[in-house]
Amino acid sequence: MRMPQRVRKQRMPKLVQLTSYGGVDQLRIIDVAKPEPKPGEVVVRTIAAGTNPGEISIREGLLKEMFPMDFPFGQGTDFAGRVESVGADVTDFVAGDDVMGWTDRRGAQAEYVVTEAAQLIPKPPSLDWYRAGSLYVVATTAVAAVRAVALKPGDTVAISGAAGGVGSLAVQLARRAGARVIGIASEENASFLRSVGVEPLAYGDGLADRLRALAPNGPNAFVDLFGGGYVELALALGVARERIDTIIDFAGAQKYGVKAEGSAEAASRETLAYIANLIAWGAMVMPLTAIYPFAALRDAYNELARRKTRGKIVLALDAAIAEAIRPLASA
Repeated sequence: MRMPQRVRKQRMPKLVQLTSYGGVDQLRIIDVAKPEPKPGEVVVRTIAAGTNPGEISIREGLLKEMFPMDFPFGQGTDFAGRVESVGADVTDFVAGDDVMGWTDRRGAQAEYVVTEAAQLIPKPPSLDWYRAGSLYVVATTAVAAVRAVALKPGDTVAISGAAGGVGSLAVQLARRAGARVIGIASEENASFLRSVGVEPLAYGDGLADRLRALAPNGPNAFVDLFGGGYVELALALGVARERIDTIIDFAGAQKYGVKAEGSAEAASRETLAYIANLIAWGAMVMPLTAIYPFAALRDAYNELARRKTRGKIVLALDAAIAEAIRPLASA
């Protein structure tokens, strides 16, 4: 007598979903149907996805006037993976291609991501998945912020949050522009900053005096990547309003008339490819703080919220693929 065969239940893809504003307890990983691409779209099997501080503010409802959301919604912007399928009219990519890019649909933290073909680029072969999957937001923000203050050879620029995800790239871009760069960060990051040609300066009490001692003529420009009063500090140091840019202190930008240019001002495939290739070629470095498995999503955001990272915190969505092909992740 033949026994009936047990039907194996097919595993469903997973993604992050929020049903209300709040803390990390609102981050839930749920099962969904595998997506199908519409014309012009690409479905990517995600290998790595980035985490960004702005996602915390969006989740907590702090930016709902700027970024109104309808519940439920997902999370994440930048990712990298392999093309699963393409929609009609897509000619740039085929199934199996290694790609990196972004989505404007708040859905990068998912095992399968649907995005426009125009928001993807081929992943450089020598760029590892973790850096590729967490690059778009920090790359475009760093490019926009440095470009906003119009650096030229001989300038001195001070950059707050200099060792973070955006800052670690921004200081290198500022150096490539020929500027002298003073990087404001914790003392623990001093050696990293020196390694990329930046003069480290510890934040905290007495910062203004330390800045004046280091740059008696004052900085010509100031890039604020941290918030918490750096716009006021830049003005007190005599920096011209048009050469101050903040990516976080929007109230200060509005009050004092300084710039608030960030990712949106440099959002393009060209910007992403430019920075991706610089890192792939070894012309720039991109430090990683930690790589978390998808299931440890809340732990990743708890660490990110402490604002003590050097570089990026990344989610490994497909750990088996990522582990099989990644190079050693060095800070």
